[in-house]
Amino acid sequence: MWWSRTLVLALAACALALGACGFRPLYGGGDRVSVAYRQLAAVRIEPIEDRIGQQLHNQLSDLLNPKGRPAKAAYVLYVDLEGGSEGLAVAKTKLATRTNFRLTAQYRLLSADGDVTLLGGSNVVVSSYNVLSNAFTTLIAENDAKARAAEEMAFGIRNRLAAYFATISSRQGAPAK
Repeated sequence: MWWSRTLVLALAACALALGACGFRPLYGGGDRVSVAYRQLAAVRIEPIEDRIGQQLHNQLSDLLNPKGRPAKAAYVLYVDLEGGSEGLAVAKTKLATRTNFRLTAQYRLLSADGDVTLLGGSNVVVSSYNVLSNAFTTLIAENDAKARAAEEMAFGIRNRLAAYFATISSRQGAPAK
């Protein structure tokens, strides 16, 4: 059983080393995280074009503003979407049987007055669906793939915003409440 004690000591040493390097979990609690959540709640999301843009807007609203739209927004988020489908698996009849839906988002976080771009970036999500012999079931599968892509995109954008806010709050020292 000497190896079990060695394993416990090795894990303890890793935990101490990880704590010493300045690593802090994004969702681990503390003042910095509560500041990041407050800043996320202060983001106003501008309308996004098309049906999938509406789905993304609703997902982002639920993730960033769970208590409703901010009364006084400190930040404004702009998102531009581009989506397209491409056949992935092709049968001998040269008809696609599996399709990838690729959704690309370009986003910008600006200060409320719109003068300063605080964060910008892009995110790509790929969601697949089967192309079936029935056109209606294929349409349902395609719409589901688009909804899944919008949900995954919302989580990706929210995570990048949260990381940004956590980083700036740690640079500023002790957060103001």
